[in-house]
Amino acid sequence: MSEARPGRPSAEEIERLLVGLPPRYTRAEVAAKSGVRQELAERIWRALGFAQRADDAVAFTEADVDALRRVRSMLDGGLLDEQTVIRMARALGQTTARLAQWQAEIMIGTMLPPEPSDDDLATVLDTAQGLLPDFEHVLIHVWRAQLAAAGTRLLAIADVNDEPVPTRVAMAVGFADLVSFTRRSRELGEKELAELVEGFEARASDVVAGHGARLVKTLGDEVLFTAQEPGQAAAIALDLVETEELRIGMAYGPVVPMMGDVFGTTVNLAARLTAIARPGTILVDEALAAGLDGGPYEPHRIRRRPARGLGVVQPYVLRRSSS
Repeated sequence: MSEARPGRPSAEEIERLLVGLPPRYTRAEVAAKSGVRQELAERIWRALGFAQRADDAVAFTEADVDALRRVRSMLDGGLLDEQTVIRMARALGQTTARLAQWQAEIMIGTMLPPEPSDDDLATVLDTAQGLLPDFEHVLIHVWRAQLAAAGTRLLAIADVNDEPVPTRVAMAVGFADLVSFTRRSRELGEKELAELVEGFEARASDVVAGHGARLVKTLGDEVLFTAQEPGQAAAIALDLVETEELRIGMAYGPVVPMMGDVFGTTVNLAARLTAIARPGTILVDEALAAGLDGGPYEPHRIRRRPARGLGVVQPYVLRRSSS
């Protein structure tokens, strides 16, 4: 390991300041103290996204012991089985890894000058440490609120499908794609490209949330969203094309929700319609168009098109009602 330069925070200092507790235990010791089998403890760390440690590496803290003890308590009480623990750990690890990386990039990009010194880096770390208690409190509050929102959505879906826990649910799925992103990415510098992508994701997120729907994921120049009703999806799409140069494809039908994502033919159809759509237009499938009957939207039938892997499909161009 190379020595840290004077004034520059070392990896150990960063970990100590942000985690708050010094490492005291090896892999075997943290498993023994928590009462969790070492094999299961190692599976949990891997699911959380942490690198495998050497057998003799002192890398685990009292907080790690406490976390594993809570896992053991859930297992002993029959609240969760081992497979569910691993799945929950993977969901937690992947989500928080992206969150932490994103927040770190925001902090560094906001606070550091173009040519930062070691002292500037230390200042960012001190600021992050001071903000941690408030960040932690807000994080838990937002997570609980999002959990409540997810539960409410699942309850509404279960009512519509008349199943307590539906494995396939009917919903609207939409893709919104930035037009000419490849060309624009070649023309823009790194900072301008990052601002373009972040601005697009921010506006899309605001519009989707404003209509009570869910932004499932972002893919740089594309976002995937879901809505419970066709009219809700139509309102989102029409608002989006007024703020960006986009093409949007949407479909309504059964999807399989899994790992926070959605899968199935309906998702594939929405993606194919997006690829067919002209810049500045919204294409929807026949099922979504039928669900807009009598609303403030006008789906206009156009000629049938071949869609890769799905055969020939009947698209509709979506516009606001002229009345």
